[in-house]
Amino acid sequence: MKVLFIGGTGLISTAVSKLAVKEGIELYLLNRGSNVVNDAISLKGDIHNENQIKQLIADLTFDVVVDWIAFEKADVERDVRLFKGKTKQYIFISSASAYIKPLPAYPITEKTPLGNKYWTYSDNKRICEEYLQSVHSDDFNVTIIRPAHTYNDEKVVMCIKAWAHPFTTIKRIMDGKPTIIPGNGRSLWTLTYNQDFAKAFVKVLGNPLAYGEDFHITSDFTYTWDQLNDIISKELGVESNVIHIPTDFIIKYIPWLEGELAGDKDWSLIFDNSKIKKIAPAYEATTRYEEIAPKAVKRYLENKELQTIDEEYDRLLDKVIEEYVKL
Repeated sequence: MKVLFIGGTGLISTAVSKLAVKEGIELYLLNRGSNVVNDAISLKGDIHNENQIKQLIADLTFDVVVDWIAFEKADVERDVRLFKGKTKQYIFISSASAYIKPLPAYPITEKTPLGNKYWTYSDNKRICEEYLQSVHSDDFNVTIIRPAHTYNDEKVVMCIKAWAHPFTTIKRIMDGKPTIIPGNGRSLWTLTYNQDFAKAFVKVLGNPLAYGEDFHITSDFTYTWDQLNDIISKELGVESNVIHIPTDFIIKYIPWLEGELAGDKDWSLIFDNSKIKKIAPAYEATTRYEEIAPKAVKRYLENKELQTIDEEYDRLLDKVIEEYVKL
């Protein structure tokens, strides 16, 4: 089977790429030159330069094309122009955050409506899905995959953090400063190890049972945000020091967190994976975050170049706590 990954070197896609090659798939990686997967064939190009890519793939066809880095409708419209007639199956990587909030019922299934009014990122994924469903055909079979929170061996999972400088929150925990957790800290959050995700994903590639279908792929392991903070604190050798603050209050001071919190982390996210298991019956997530957290924390503690602090964000967190304590 001949498969093209657009991207293919991210947190989730790297694990899938490595497993695909291991299973004998002829894998092409289209990106700007990052090829971290042995035995994958590199196609160097910028997917946003449509004319360049059109020339690059002029003599190529694929059984499957997967776009790991499409975020807006214009991205998938471009992919249809480029790959219709060149692939039997097109897989769009959406997001489980696209499910409607508030959630109408649990567990979340693929029949749960889409529509996240809090987060533009998530709603753009919904718009992409609707467009692709409208162009799905026998000669351009669309499959939609919705990952939820997926991590790798380097991921320190925290509810609120400075994305470019995650050590900011780690240092706060080490120093005994309060960790902000929205709500009461008891909502249930599903975590999926990237190598577990890959085991299910490769069964979708070239599978006619996946044509015209949508799937989320997650584990069945859920944690409260308090539990996750306890796991990290334990690895750092300190006691948890948590302060629970209502989401609305946090957003008042850090408005750019509205999508991430009100549109995602504020809710219990519990998934029914029975649909993906129908086409990947052997799929079972086996890795729990407790097994990976020691590696992730150790990586930050042993590498000085990762120990960068967002001082402004750190002060902002202190400000939120100070104002809330006054109440």
